[in-house]
Amino acid sequence: MIKANLVKQKTAAKQEVFGILNSVPSAVITEMFAYAGYDFVILDTEHLFVTPETLEHAVSAAKGLNLTVFVRVAHACPAAIGRALDAGAQGIVVARVSSLQEAQAAVQASYYPPLGRRGITGGKNTGFGILPLSEYISTANQQIMLTLMIENLEGLSALPEIVQLAGVDMILEGALDLSLAMGHQADFNHPEVQQNIEQMALICRQADVAFCAVPRLPQQLSMWRERGVHTFLAGEDRGVMFKALKNHLSQLKNN
Repeated sequence: MIKANLVKQKTAAKQEVFGILNSVPSAVITEMFAYAGYDFVILDTEHLFVTPETLEHAVSAAKGLNLTVFVRVAHACPAAIGRALDAGAQGIVVARVSSLQEAQAAVQASYYPPLGRRGITGGKNTGFGILPLSEYISTANQQIMLTLMIENLEGLSALPEIVQLAGVDMILEGALDLSLAMGHQADFNHPEVQQNIEQMALICRQADVAFCAVPRLPQQLSMWRERGVHTFLAGEDRGVMFKALKNHLSQLKNN
C-alpha cells in the first residue's frame, strides 16, 4: 500500500533531513540505516548490478521501518523507473540530467496521468486490489518524489527551466562528475565547481524547489544551513563502512 512520503512532507515544511547513498545492496544494510536514524536512502542501480529480488527486499525493509526509499536510475528510462516504483520505491533519482527534455521524460515516466504517462499495474502497491485504482493513482502521484541530479554544465544551464516543471521535487548535486566535466578531474572542492553548486542551490531556492547538498567537509554543513538548505546526502555507505572497518582494525592492532 502507498505510505506517506515523510521526506516529501519534511522538505515541503523546510525541516532538516539526512539521507545516504546505498552501494552495498542488502535488506539488512537498509534496515541498519533506519535504526541509525537516517531519513532516507537512495538505492543505487546506476553503477551497480542489482537483481530485482534484492531491490524489492531492500525497498520493503526500508518502508517497514519508515525509512523513505528512493531508487537511482542511470537515465529517464520509463521501464527502469516503472519497475522501481512498482517495487514500492517512494521516489526516483535520475542521474546526469542534462536538458529540459530529459527532465520532462523523467516526469512522464514517474507519474500517472494527467501529470505523466506511467503505466498502471496492480500488486502490492494497491494491496492486491484492496485500494481502488483511482484512489491509488491519485495517492501515488501525491506521494512519489522525483529528484534530478545535475552533474554537468549542460544540466546547470537548463536548471532554471527544469525547476519550473510540475513534478520535479528536488535537485541533487553531483560535484564529482561536475568537476570531471569542467576539467578539474576529481577536485570536487575546486572553487569553480563549488561556485556552480551554489548556483544550483540559488536557482532551487528562487523556484521553491528542494536542493539536496552533499557536505564533504565539516564546515560545508554549516555553510549550507546558512544558505537555507535543509536536505543533505551524508555520503555513500561503501566509503563509510570501509573507513569504519579500517579504523576498527587499526585501533584493535594498536591496543
